[in-house]
Amino acid sequence: MQIKVNGEVREVNEGSTMLDLIRSLGVEERVMASALNMEIVKQDAWGNTLLKEGDTIELLDFVGGG
Repeated sequence: MQIKVNGEVREVNEGSTMLDLIRSLGVEERVMASALNMEIVKQDAWGNTLLKEGDTIELLDFVGGG
């Protein structure tokens, strides 16, 4: 099924969770915020958050600096 991640269309398997997606992208999980269809999804809910056709996901990576 198709979803949009940070503006890019991607294919994921039906039944995929937010956690499956994040792991498949190979991104660092510990300092990241996520939104699904404009709603914040807390990290402890990623494994239970099922993705659906047409979902829009935004992944934000925090970078420290000064």
